[in-house]
Amino acid sequence: MASVTAQTRTLDTPSSTERGKATAAVLVTVVLWASAFVAIRGIGHSLSPAPMALMRLAVAAAALSVLVLIRFRGAPRMPQSRRTLALVAVYAVLWLAGYTVVLNAAELHIDAGTAALLVNTAPLLIAFGAGLFFGEGYPKVLVVGSLVALGGLSIIAFGSSGHRDWLGVVLCLVAAVLYASGVLIQKAALRGVDGLVAIWLGCLVATAVLLPWAPQLLDELATAPPSAILGTVYLGLFPTAIGFTTWAYALRRMDAGKLSATTYAAPAVSVLLSWLLLGETPTLHALAGGAVCLLGVAISRRAGR
Repeated sequence: MASVTAQTRTLDTPSSTERGKATAAVLVTVVLWASAFVAIRGIGHSLSPAPMALMRLAVAAAALSVLVLIRFRGAPRMPQSRRTLALVAVYAVLWLAGYTVVLNAAELHIDAGTAALLVNTAPLLIAFGAGLFFGEGYPKVLVVGSLVALGGLSIIAFGSSGHRDWLGVVLCLVAAVLYASGVLIQKAALRGVDGLVAIWLGCLVATAVLLPWAPQLLDELATAPPSAILGTVYLGLFPTAIGFTTWAYALRRMDAGKLSATTYAAPAVSVLLSWLLLGETPTLHALAGGAVCLLGVAISRRAGR
């Protein structure tokens, strides 16, 4: 059994060119996902959590529908296995719908930087889940890099002056569990479906799940400022449609544990974006913590056995 697994992993090993493309895709994902924390915080008092998630996912589903039609010339390659379709549906509900709503709710009670910190405990859950379910093992560089990155996140937390609400903390931890579960299920689903098709179908399913909040969304859009509407459209087009597509591309070509460890850089990027976009000068704790986060990511990304 072990020899079969080893042979399969050897056959599935991506080329250096594919690894380079996957790394570039990860960088795009990290920047876009980091920007989402800032955008959600700015929109949260204009749109409620579920309606905001519905609009975000509907925009993403529409954009991805156009992209799928163009790429596959109107005939996307749908999954042939019912199991694959079921996995896509499950990760769509847990991650795309559930995580998005819970994170939106969390950022009503907690600042964006602390939310990014707490949610990014998920990569550790993913790394150990991937070792347990996918046979990726527990490389020392991954464990050490993850611990170093968590240390950087702790430095950012101690230096944060934002208000912490325990409900927000609990919601962020729930979001982290949903995030980790969604990644592990998506990894399994991607064995039987194209990455673009997977995220497209996932957005369609998640949008359908949130349709009961459509009347509330229409009511809130009538009074929402243009900045909130444009911000939600941004969330749908960039962190969701583009960010999740680049993530799926990388996830199909990399170990889930090592890939997820890269997202430890997101809080550091969030600090930088808050500084550039909101004029919030980062504290020494934030700068030091961001540097340690990036060091942890560099360690976890090293090729090791």
